[in-house]
Amino acid sequence: MKCVLFYHAFSSCWNNGNAHFLRGVARELHALGHEVIVYEPADGWSRLNAIKDGGNASLREVPALFPGLHTRAYDCTLELDEALDGADLVLVHEWNEPDLVKAIGRRRIADGRFVLLFHDTHHRAVTAPHELGRFDLAGYDGVLAFGEVLREIYLTLGWTSRAFTWHEAADTALYRPLPDIEPQHDLVWIGNWGDNERSAELREFLVAPVASLQLDATIYGVRYPEDALTSMRQAGIRYGGWLPAHRAPQAFAKARVTVHVPRAPYARSLPGIPTIRMFEAMACGIPIVSAPWDDVEGLFPEGTYLRVTNGSGMRDAVRTLLSDREFATDMAATARGAVLARHTCRHRAQELLQIAARLNRADRRAASAQFEGAAS
Repeated sequence: MKCVLFYHAFSSCWNNGNAHFLRGVARELHALGHEVIVYEPADGWSRLNAIKDGGNASLREVPALFPGLHTRAYDCTLELDEALDGADLVLVHEWNEPDLVKAIGRRRIADGRFVLLFHDTHHRAVTAPHELGRFDLAGYDGVLAFGEVLREIYLTLGWTSRAFTWHEAADTALYRPLPDIEPQHDLVWIGNWGDNERSAELREFLVAPVASLQLDATIYGVRYPEDALTSMRQAGIRYGGWLPAHRAPQAFAKARVTVHVPRAPYARSLPGIPTIRMFEAMACGIPIVSAPWDDVEGLFPEGTYLRVTNGSGMRDAVRTLLSDREFATDMAATARGAVLARHTCRHRAQELLQIAARLNRADRRAASAQFEGAAS
């Protein structure tokens, strides 16, 4: 099967946490025997910012990590007829431009030989619905939503008539324990500051506990304002800047514990959707403590991470993990087992293929019914 994937960015993960999952799914589709072609804009904001941030070398490292995948950067012109020629499955990520999303849908209406799916991995459905309202999904067979609550929003608002819950997962070919690396720090956190969507949460659940415990800690990410950097320095936290996604396993291996701090829109309005860091950390075998979020879909069994409700609880939980190595090791092993059993990119690639097959069968039944009706 020929799979054509339209991503905002594949080569760059700068302020693009989705890159890990999108790359992993592409890897697994290829490993399952399918042809995979990825299109990304040459002037995408993630790619341009990565280059500006000194990321030329890391961008050049990415293709070698995903052998067999064909990545094609396009400029202001993209020959869709050529890109879609012979496609069986087409996946369009929601950070693409509305005009491109619409144009691909129009091709699907004109030539219904491929399954076309729109993939949403963001909170704009609740924080900026007018932005999603710009997308014309008339030609799409359905929507892949990275949480059940998001799937229900698409259906309730009438943006699509078919939507499927398709959670993110870990690319376990890259995200795995690295036992040869000795831990050097107490705590590491990987994440972007963003648009003040978790500034209060980061101060309560990350900066304050680190300062209180006087931990040896490092934070990686981008878009940190000067006041946030000042707070980190005052807490004794090192700021490592942008960390390319494929180097995250090394960062996790160098620390004894990490924390999960979801953005406010997810924690408050989109329960059941963790950040990609939960999957990453668990796959890498580092124990994790989470700030409040509601695992309403039961993604992670009891005993895979510690849950806290406030900053003091975070401080105490981190202290427990650092002082009780046996407990921390057992919890991390349980978490990694849960990821390997249910949440790898291989699982998601297989789910995607099952969804595509189901849609193909539905289309054949509809076409058959239409033919029989015309014949009668």
